[in-house]
Amino acid sequence: MSEIEELLKDIDKLKENLNQLIEKKDFNLQDPEIIKASQELNTAITKYNHFITKNYKL
Repeated sequence: MSEIEELLKDIDKLKENLNQLIEKKDFNLQDPEIIKASQELNTAITKYNHFITKNYKL
């Protein structure tokens, strides 16, 4: 699996985890677990963006 595929797979897993957590916590977006999961997803998206910018300059 290529690096970009792994990044996208991680993002998908983190998105699914965040969505499940939001439902579990009754949509309380200020819950510390939701905030942490959101930050982890943000970090993964940032890594993806850096990868794209570095490797696929237009």
